[in-house]
Amino acid sequence: MKELKIILETMDPAEALAALTPQLKKILSCLDQETMINFVSGLIDGPDGDKVSSMVNL
Repeated sequence: MKELKIILETMDPAEALAALTPQLKKILSCLDQETMINFVSGLIDGPDGDKVSSMVNL
């Protein structure tokens, strides 16, 4: 896992995302809907708070 992290940190963010996308699709397709929604919401919300609900107020 450390090796993967090192590789991803040396890549351009767009390149890293492109490399991870096929694997993430496979993983997410194996999850139940609630777990998948929680994961994606966590990506959007991040450490700064609830950005999803703040987007609703726009």
